[in-house]
Amino acid sequence: MAANLPETMTAMGFDEAGGPEVLRPETLPVPVPGANQILIRVAYAGVNRPDVIQRQGFYPPPPGASPIPGLEVSGTVVATGPGVGPEVQGRRVCALVSGGGYAEYCLAHVAHSLRLPDDMAFDTAAAIPETLFTVWHNVFERGWASDGETLLVHGGTSGIGTMAIQLAKAFEMKVISTAGSDDKCAAIRELGADLAINYKTQDFVEEVKRFTDGEGVDVVLDMVSGDYVARNMECLAEDGRHVTIAVLGGLKAEINMATVMRKRLSLTGSTLRPRSDEFKALIADEIYHHAWPLFEERAVAPVMDQTFPLAEAGAAHARMEEGAHIGKIVLEVFGD
Repeated sequence: MAANLPETMTAMGFDEAGGPEVLRPETLPVPVPGANQILIRVAYAGVNRPDVIQRQGFYPPPPGASPIPGLEVSGTVVATGPGVGPEVQGRRVCALVSGGGYAEYCLAHVAHSLRLPDDMAFDTAAAIPETLFTVWHNVFERGWASDGETLLVHGGTSGIGTMAIQLAKAFEMKVISTAGSDDKCAAIRELGADLAINYKTQDFVEEVKRFTDGEGVDVVLDMVSGDYVARNMECLAEDGRHVTIAVLGGLKAEINMATVMRKRLSLTGSTLRPRSDEFKALIADEIYHHAWPLFEERAVAPVMDQTFPLAEAGAAHARMEEGAHIGKIVLEVFGD
């Protein structure tokens, strides 16, 4: 632990599950980095849907993770644990974490961090890791997406959606995306989507079939589940891949297995937070070599919605639950 660090810090936690109002500040010891860990003085922390679900009592942190919400941060490395080289001290980074992001200081595995270009702002950087790791693993690793294919993304103006659209276009895919208003559809088109569908006024299955001349899409990135799964399967082309990363529309789905066999479909899904440090390090390495240059060159950048002070984390959650946001919500901690 660096000698000039305080003994305590402010974090946003909660005593019991509930609405956004249950989030409140608390004073905790500044954590000490263990083997292969770094301590980050947090400039900004990203706000994500899993944070909301955790606060509601439905997504407990995995064993050993901080109970404080927050899955991504940006800031400066102020202390290092055993196994971390001295060159990392003082480095500007963003990092994927398993919890603890809503705090002035946060631990991260050094292999889950990405070094920032000198000209990348901390607020932008905090909006990257959770969505980037999630999209990379699910669209490109589990969904086997490749150039020339077509991707259907639900929730196109969410943090995940805006990241998926940009990455898919950067890798020369066609993108179809859904959203709940004409204004959001316009935002999706500005990001590069080839077709934006207002799911409240249009049947996305029919629109996908029309746009693809009846052939369907190669990959579906699904955050809804429930009755969307069967409809997504109608949108899939032969040998299509369906990847579920959230169940906002329900835990269960009824599907026709004859369709799976006839089209030779692959149905998969994942949650990233409980995966091993080694697994996340492998994803980070792939991202560093194949996707991170796009961020360094500004070919891809997170869409920013609104920034709240750390103390107003409850208001940030309320903003997310309202569903009016376009892109990422972040919390300003030190704001370096």
